[in-house]
Amino acid sequence: MQRLFAGKTFRPLLFLSILIITGIPELFSGDANESAFRIGRLEYRGGGDWYVGPSAEPNLLDYVRRHTNIPVAPVYESVSIMSDRLFSYSMIFMTGHGNVSFNDQERQRLREYFRRGGFLYADDCYGMDGAFRREMAKLFPEQDLVELPFSHPIYNIKYAFPNGPPKIHEHDGKPPQGFGLFLDGRLVVYYTYEADPHDGWVDERVHGNPWHVREMALQFGTNIVLWLLTKS
Repeated sequence: MQRLFAGKTFRPLLFLSILIITGIPELFSGDANESAFRIGRLEYRGGGDWYVGPSAEPNLLDYVRRHTNIPVAPVYESVSIMSDRLFSYSMIFMTGHGNVSFNDQERQRLREYFRRGGFLYADDCYGMDGAFRREMAKLFPEQDLVELPFSHPIYNIKYAFPNGPPKIHEHDGKPPQGFGLFLDGRLVVYYTYEADPHDGWVDERVHGNPWHVREMALQFGTNIVLWLLTKS
């Protein structure tokens, strides 16, 4: 249900309609792993630690499961850009502290992923920003990253974030920001800077964030998932 097959595009509204019509038990009556929403952690070259905080996605998806009616697979799964499995994820997640590098073949692959309906959420974990912006400029040479207005539904679809991304981890004292890149008018890359939501998704022992901070980060991540599954 979540797969992006050749020549076809993922249909999030169809997915949501099935949820409403059939209910959760029926969706899980078959192979839950096939019907459940999952997030792929994007592997990338360049030396950056793309693998940092592997408990982030499972914890976020578990929160989504407990606070929505969306069937999810709360597991950690990494995926290579050149793997055919890339197209089985409607959402991929990217983070890290260091360098990022895509070659021409990988850029072509990512463009195809976006063309088929895929979505990338990237979160700078401090130190990735310069490399990420450089690679996005190569991937989308016709446009710049633009800050999303606070009125964008990603900030209010379920939980209200009237000032944009929440500040989960302090870096340089700058305000948190959320940027986007678009394909045919559709948001295909969402990037948070100086916010670090995924620091609030990981296990509590990793950063020692108080519960109310972690809750805010998990609510923000839930908004991203809900927006993706309900956008037109």
